[in-house]
This record gives sequence, structure tokens and C-alpha cells, in this order.
Amino acid sequence: MKIDYKIEPPVVEGRLSLSQIEELVAKPLETRPDKKFFIAIGISGTALLIGIICVAITLHYGIGMWGNNQPVGWGFGIVNFVFWVGIGHAGTLISAILFLLRQKWRTGIARFAEAMTIFAVICAGLFPILHTGRPWLGGYLFPYPNQHGLWINFTSPLIWDVFAVSTYFTVSLVFWYIGLIPDFASLRERTASKVKKIIYSIFSLGWRHSNRNWLHYEKAYLLLAGFATPLVLSVHTIVSFDFAVSIMPGWHTTIFPPYFVAGAIFSGFAMVVTVLIFVRKIFNLEHIITLNHFDKMNKVIMATGMMVGYAYAMEFFIAWYSGNPFEQFVIINRAFGPYAWAYWIMVTCNVVFPQLFWIKKFRRSIPVMLAIAILVNVGMWFERFVITVTSLHRDYLPSSWGYFTPTLYDIGILVGSFGLFFTLVILFTKTLPVVSISEVKAVAGGAQPSHHGGNH
Repeated sequence: MKIDYKIEPPVVEGRLSLSQIEELVAKPLETRPDKKFFIAIGISGTALLIGIICVAITLHYGIGMWGNNQPVGWGFGIVNFVFWVGIGHAGTLISAILFLLRQKWRTGIARFAEAMTIFAVICAGLFPILHTGRPWLGGYLFPYPNQHGLWINFTSPLIWDVFAVSTYFTVSLVFWYIGLIPDFASLRERTASKVKKIIYSIFSLGWRHSNRNWLHYEKAYLLLAGFATPLVLSVHTIVSFDFAVSIMPGWHTTIFPPYFVAGAIFSGFAMVVTVLIFVRKIFNLEHIITLNHFDKMNKVIMATGMMVGYAYAMEFFIAWYSGNPFEQFVIINRAFGPYAWAYWIMVTCNVVFPQLFWIKKFRRSIPVMLAIAILVNVGMWFERFVITVTSLHRDYLPSSWGYFTPTLYDIGILVGSFGLFFTLVILFTKTLPVVSISEVKAVAGGAQPSHHGGNH
């Protein structure tokens, strides 16, 4: 009796041997930086320098240098914070959740996505500290010894953010490092440099590729994946509470937690697609990071984009159904008021353009997916801008109405955050393997016996 099996596309294309896979992934670490590397680090470093200068001026003169005013007390600081926390969501989703679901296609992109999570959360953490106006007192956000009689306000959602984001960062960092241990051991055995050998030996923690090593590794990785999975939902849910637990019209709604989580996965996957397109081309990783990976990620972008679009429609329904005139005014004002331009950029980028991914040809076209991924990130930044600013700029009293206009310092710090993110990404690509050597070897053709299509 012949049984027909559904043959999945290969995770690694091109019939690469296990030694060729290791050679390909390790090559960027073992070669000297070329001209492209210095051009890239020069551009990202310039953006980072602009941000550092703007932060220095802000620290000297205070956040009065920003565009925040009355009634718009929250401006770019919180907008950028929520944006960068969202970018960090794809890493844990790709690594932890897809690992638990036994999705082999995650192996080519998981390491890079995990690293991107770390870098995005670092960028996010800067903004609430700066936004307090007294960043040198940032340590008081954590529980403080009681002998000074100082207690933080545990009823403030901003304090909840501190615990949620710091926990997320810590777990993501440990998860990322655990996955790197076998690769550190492989690099230790490859390198001829004594200095590198010492560094890799320290970080590989005595790994010997033994059965016992792998047994403990797989248990630890599984436990951390299980622990990290609820954080994907909890972190952006708590970030949404910054808005949802207030009584401000436009914010006080129960749809925010799932809406924010879907939006975070949406923007996170778009950023992974954006950066991986360049990484696979520059480092010749087309056989490992394949079009099948992008095809699946684009399906996730399309699905979460529809969730976000549903949430936009529900905001109008909730405002109408509530019968609250203030809620109705805020929602209508978003779409047709002074910030209508921002609202329609958000809707176009997040709802309209991702629908092109229904067409398989577009899901597998590098130029099309790059354009859509960039537009999604633009749209998701504007979503956070619209939520924050349009709910604040029209107060209950028309005499208190105002208009938020960002200053050059606001824009400079935003540019600097992108500079920091891409500088960290570029340095990562030259110092650590962007793809997990051990995981890709495990799913490569020939690594395991195959019985598909045989007679039974």
C-alpha cells in the first residue's frame, strides 16, 4: 500500500552539506569588514550621533525642548516607547511560540529575530526614562529600600511597564544566550585566534556536543520557550494599560490589550522582514533564509494586519454603541479633524497595503515585500501617534484645545533610536552568527533519515 505524504518545501535549499552550512554562517565572523560594512555603520552611527546630541540638549535644558504642551502632555516619548516595544515582539513569537509548535521553518530566522528583540527593547527603555524629565532618578522606578520612606506608585501603569519590560528583556536575553551556546562551541573549534578561542570558550560554558549536553540544552530551551510565550501577550497588554485604565475618551476601552498585541506582532514581523532582506543578500544566505521563510512571515503580517483593521472598525462601533458624546467626538475627530492626515496614513499603510499579500507572487517578491514591510512600520508608528496625540489635543473645554507639533529635538531623538537599533544590528552581524548553526544543521536535508514516499 502506497501512502502519499505532503512534501514540505526544504528548510535549507541548494543541497548544502552540514560543513557548508557552518562555513556559510561563520564566514562574516571570520572575514575582515568590507566597504559595505563601513558605509552601513557610518550611516547608522551618524543617525545615532544625532540622537545623542538631541538627548544631551534635552538633559541640559529639560523636556521643554520637546513639542509637548498643554493639553498634549504625552508626545513622541511615549509614542516611540510603544513603537519599539512592539518591534521587539516578533523575536519571542518566532523563537518561543513557533518552537513550541514545532515549526521547522523558524530555524533560519529565529536567531536574528531574538537579537532584534533585545535591541528594540533597549531602544524602547530609553524613552520612558527621558520622558520623566529627571532620568537620573530612574532607579526610583524600582522598589526602593524602605529606610528612606520612599514607595513607588504601584497603581501607576507606567510602573507596571517597568516590571513587564524589564522581565521581558531579561527572559529574552537569557533565551537568546542559551541558543547561542552550541554555536559558541562550534566557533571555538573553528578559530585559530587565541583571543577568540578564549572568548568563545568562556561563553560556550564548557560545551562538548555530548549527548548529555544536548539533553540539558533541550530541556532548558523548552522551559524558557514556555516561560517566554506568555510574555508575548502580557508585555504589550500591560503597555496598553497605560491608556486603557485611564478615563480619557479614546483610550478607555477594553479592546486595547488584544489590539496592541496584534499590532505589536504586525510591526515586529514587518521589521524582521525589512532587515532580513538586506542580511540575506549581503551575507549570501539565500539558501538558508529562503523565500519560503518570507512567504510564511508575510502571511502572518497579512493576518495580524486584518486584526488591526478590525480593531480600527471596532473603535467606531464602540464609540457609537457607548452613547458617550465625548467618545464619539474623539473617534470622529481622529478621522476628520486636524490630525486626519495621520489617521489616513495609518489606515492606508496598515490595512490597505498588506492586502496585496493575498497574491502569492507579491508574497514572494523581494521588492514588493520590502516596500510593504516599510510601509507597515510607518503605519504602526503613526498608529501610536494617533492614539496618543488625538485623544489629548482636544480637551473637555474648547479653551484648552491645542495642537502638538514635534520639534527638531523630538525628530532627532527618533532618528537616534533608529541609529542605535541599526548600529546594534550591524555589529551583531559581524560578531555573532545571525543564523543558528546547530538548529539549521538539524533540519537540513540529509541531517535526518527521510521515509517520505516509501512503500508501507
